[in-house]
Amino acid sequence: MSERRKVGILGGTFNPPHVGHLMIAEGVRDAEDLDEIRFMPNAIPPHKIKEGDAEPWQRLEMTKLAIRGNPDFTVESIEVESGGVSYTSRTLDLLRERESGSDFSFIIGGDSIEHLHTWYDIDSLMDKVQFIGVPRPGSSASGRYPVRMVGIPQIDLSSTLLREKLKAGRSVKYLIPDPVIRFIREEGLYGI
Repeated sequence: MSERRKVGILGGTFNPPHVGHLMIAEGVRDAEDLDEIRFMPNAIPPHKIKEGDAEPWQRLEMTKLAIRGNPDFTVESIEVESGGVSYTSRTLDLLRERESGSDFSFIIGGDSIEHLHTWYDIDSLMDKVQFIGVPRPGSSASGRYPVRMVGIPQIDLSSTLLREKLKAGRSVKYLIPDPVIRFIREEGLYGI
């Protein structure tokens, strides 16, 4: 009988992916002894739709570039390939059906913990996946639902801040992996 794989999923817009995402993923992988971390860009996020954002395929490509070289990191493209609004509950149904030998954990920041009660089908989702929370600066990381917290170094960094820096022509070196910066420039994303 084979051992079940322990897979952590880090979902988000990754608009763009940055070192904060990589730090979270590695910290949780190490602390929870996970076999793999999957970065899962969503197609159309239910909570974050803004004009001028990178297209789903561009965010997927940037995520692949950001994790390149780490054998413990992969990209899960199921939500981008499915298209439409992405709901974690539906995605977990598909993943569990496809990979019955895996146990999934879903990694969220402390700011998301406070809003779990607004997630689509949250009560059912709590039965499908273990939520692992990481602290975020300025967040209480408390909510109505049980989340296992993992202490990792915090960095006060967001994709929103990085988009603003890029648009203003300011440096994002060491904040966004170099291959992602090159892709952003090649595609002319975020007003550069």
